[in-house]
Amino acid sequence: MSTETNKALVERLDAILNTGDLGELDELCSPDMVNHSLAPSRPPGLEGTRQWLATEGRKFESFRWRELLVVAEGDLVVQFGIRGGHWPGGAFLGFDVPAGPYQRDTAFMYRIAGDRIVERWAANDHLAMLLQLGAIPDPAATASRR
Repeated sequence: MSTETNKALVERLDAILNTGDLGELDELCSPDMVNHSLAPSRPPGLEGTRQWLATEGRKFESFRWRELLVVAEGDLVVQFGIRGGHWPGGAFLGFDVPAGPYQRDTAFMYRIAGDRIVERWAANDHLAMLLQLGAIPDPAATASRR
């Protein structure tokens, strides 16, 4: 597949992440896809991704790109930029996080084989999100009060 076709495939998956409509997931991803971003307790293959999108992933439906750079070469596609949205409030990474708007640096990496996504990685600046939403104290603000 061409790099433009691979980028379009990732863009279609990105649309699913924003809507929660899982109808195209089987068409876009290999059944044995490895999602390196999932907790080990999730089922292997595409089923783990489907399960996350139907549960915790729903909390990120308002999550949109504010800035986006897409780089593709061969069978690899990388999305990097700033994503933000409205956190509905609740537990996240062991913290009780209040509801509110936030944005953070995000990178998604994909490997494509044939016409489907076979691997996915994600790197998110969770610390920035936790600081913006007041789930943890800002050390810079604490230092300036001394």
